[in-house]
Amino acid sequence: MGELAKTLEYHSFRSTIPLKKIVVDDDHHKSWSLYDAGPRSVRCPLIFFPPASGTADVFFKQIFALSAVGYRVIAVDYPVYWNLREICEGFQKLLDHLQLDKVHIFGASLGGFIAQKFAEYTSRSPRVASLMLCNSFNDTSIFQQTSAAPTFWMMPALFLKKMVIGSFQKGMVDSSIADSIDFLVDKLDSLPQKVLASRLTLNCMSSYIEPQKLLPVDITIMDVFDHCALSQAVKDEMYKCYPNAKRAHLKSGGNFPYLSRSTEVNVFIKVHLQKYEGTKYSAKEDLELPGDVIPTENNKNTSEASDLTNDNLNEDLTGDQPNNNTLDS
Repeated sequence: MGELAKTLEYHSFRSTIPLKKIVVDDDHHKSWSLYDAGPRSVRCPLIFFPPASGTADVFFKQIFALSAVGYRVIAVDYPVYWNLREICEGFQKLLDHLQLDKVHIFGASLGGFIAQKFAEYTSRSPRVASLMLCNSFNDTSIFQQTSAAPTFWMMPALFLKKMVIGSFQKGMVDSSIADSIDFLVDKLDSLPQKVLASRLTLNCMSSYIEPQKLLPVDITIMDVFDHCALSQAVKDEMYKCYPNAKRAHLKSGGNFPYLSRSTEVNVFIKVHLQKYEGTKYSAKEDLELPGDVIPTENNKNTSEASDLTNDNLNEDLTGDQPNNNTLDS
């Protein structure tokens, strides 16, 4: 078990926020698992889509921190779906079940690709208020596994897990990045063969995004300067695909910055959602502090970080990046 799974924060998260299972398909073996935290009065929450190797609790740092200041946040685990249309239909049914008209989506890696496909799928009757795409992509051909994807369903779990682990960072990394990798390895080990095979099929089957269908959608692209599974060419293609998108850059963070750089990621999320406050698409319920509450040093630091983030949100990406793309992690 990795260090993050042993922390008081993670144990508090697991003990206070229940994991719910919801069936929306005719097949009762297909259930969406989710953590739903924050005020239920919010009708346009922020929903988190995990990477291929992750489960909903990889976003525990976001769920805890954001729900504490009034945001409604929902992190989901996908059931087994073998094509993108099915998962989009299933998620639409989930939103209907939860009585949510529009939502904001934070998608990591494969989760970001699925989020884009859902926005594309519902473009005629929009269900997506905005997107945050973290270390994500817009074309599955970059992984060069299109021909193999139809065979993943029959491959042993160990083989599939080795494919994914190959994209994780190797060599010397700082302790927070190392802890994030260990945490995701634990989550990967917990995935049944059928679940992992279906996710890798979605990740690698021939598909791409039609950006013209996402023109009305407010998008922030989040990526890192240091090593991750995606090459600079893929990142550049994302910028080209969404020229009007805001850019949230992290100097480091690896494949899983929402774990390794959670404070910075949470600030970027707040900046992204701030414009919606006071509207029907707000993901936050206003919380009034008692009059005798004095701002703490931590609050001051968060405010300063937010100002810095606003200044740098649209910075151009610089620095050398690896050229090889590995399977979504």
